[in-house]
Amino acid sequence: INDNSLNKKVFNQNKKIEKILILDTETTGLDENKDEVIEIGCILFHVSTKSVLSELSFLLPVSSNEAEHVNGISAEVTNIGQPWNDGLNFFLKLVDCSDFIVAHNVEFDRKWFGKGRLPKLQKNWICSLEDINWSFQKSLKTRPSVTDLALSFSIPVWSLHRALSDCFYISEVFKKCENLEGLLLKAAEPRFLYKALVNYNERSLAKNAGFRWNSPIEGAWARKLTVEEANQLDFKVQILD
Repeated sequence: INDNSLNKKVFNQNKKIEKILILDTETTGLDENKDEVIEIGCILFHVSTKSVLSELSFLLPVSSNEAEHVNGISAEVTNIGQPWNDGLNFFLKLVDCSDFIVAHNVEFDRKWFGKGRLPKLQKNWICSLEDINWSFQKSLKTRPSVTDLALSFSIPVWSLHRALSDCFYISEVFKKCENLEGLLLKAAEPRFLYKALVNYNERSLAKNAGFRWNSPIEGAWARKLTVEEANQLDFKVQILD
């Protein structure tokens, strides 16, 4: 069991999530050891009133951007003078005053912090892709994209691939969730990696339950679940952590 799970367990005994920081990053590539974060966007969101308290996005200067075709940010633009350092300091203050960081693919966004110019964030994370159970939205797949999520809640989507736009869509989705704090508390429960014990003919059972083939375990269907979620499955699983 990792520290994150233990910290979440302690937190959940207090049963209160007041403020979350919805976070997204744009990067120059997929490899955190050689690529860089080119933009950080975030929204400080107050859970009980479903209110946006603060919004922030800023570019970080880079010498090249291999992912310009994805995010539309040229390296040249990132080097136009602006107080990105102050942006980073304010971002860290927003992290400090939040209970959780929420990102749509925590596995991707979290790995950039603690590298290069970005300090490690001492905060628990909730993944709106993996940890939140969206099954009450009947039209959604188990692991919905931000776009699919927004559209299922009738939130219009523009084709803006920038950090703050994804944060905006998630904050708008949260405004439409009836028991938002309950949903987040459930998502904050400790999760463990499970392997589906299914044969080839039963593989659709695992797939439909959000298990992924070969990720993160080679040659297996696997997914992180709470103990309660694992007990509710209609096939056998084996806990791995």
